[in-house]
Amino acid sequence: MHRRTRLAFIAVLATAALTVPATAADADPDPIFSLPLPGAPEPRPRAQQDADIVNVAHRGASAYAPENTLAAFRLAEAKQADMFELDVQETKDHQLVIMHDTTLDRTTDAEEVYPDRKPWKVGDFTLAEIEKLDAGSWFAKKYEDERVPTLGRVLSAMRGKGLGLLLEIKSPELYPGVEERIAAALRRSPSWLRYDPGERRLVVQSFDWESVRRFHDVLPKVPTGLLGTPKVADLPELAKYADQINPTYGDLTKAYVDKVHDARMDVLTWTLNDSADMEKAVGLGVDGIITNEPDVLRKVLERSGDRAA
Repeated sequence: MHRRTRLAFIAVLATAALTVPATAADADPDPIFSLPLPGAPEPRPRAQQDADIVNVAHRGASAYAPENTLAAFRLAEAKQADMFELDVQETKDHQLVIMHDTTLDRTTDAEEVYPDRKPWKVGDFTLAEIEKLDAGSWFAKKYEDERVPTLGRVLSAMRGKGLGLLLEIKSPELYPGVEERIAAALRRSPSWLRYDPGERRLVVQSFDWESVRRFHDVLPKVPTGLLGTPKVADLPELAKYADQINPTYGDLTKAYVDKVHDARMDVLTWTLNDSADMEKAVGLGVDGIITNEPDVLRKVLERSGDRAA
């Protein structure tokens, strides 16, 4: 079995976590991430043995509900995901909203509501303007009441649901300082930063590795992931601030997965919706699979026996 990082929660800290006084937990927004691992050579708990494969609902259960909406995130729980993934961007007035594209037109009715504001960039609209948009009808009429949620609303609505959160910082070059604002939002919802043996917790990732580094500088105890496929030679340096390497499935090989594990990081691959591909990914030794169809992945993992989360 490979030695690898725990995915968003550290089992070995359970006993220590349960002994932290409530007053101390209330005083520190991320008290459990701040606890040192006994005998560890560095403050972040790393390289724990874990045989589980984590089932991550991509933009929520996005095969069944409009992506990046509360409906999709809630459905991820019903479809037996372990975590849900979302994309964070920023409005003109520096509010954090959940949206994959840097423009609003694909997944909202922005063209109809604001016909003169092409190309409908997220950063050109205030939160109040974006909240007027229908973010569900494009998917199905029954979702016409869905709106673009804020990060704060998602953190509140999904608290205590038993799901962890894989948070992607989207196009951070468009939003200078967004890492600090995301960190501030997380500190306002401190339960996402605390260890809970009954729930998976939080991982922050991005295609922009410098953005991940900046976030790590602000909240160094929060696990982080790098989207993409770094060179093997670069893995030891990247492991100084990253806990996961998250490559597309097309770039994945068993040898590469092994090299990432040797560097004491995990591998989450994306975006797999075909059960045969999921089974192949399991065979490559990945630590997590990101999918639009978490119910399909759940069945694959159940067939895989003790590799299922």
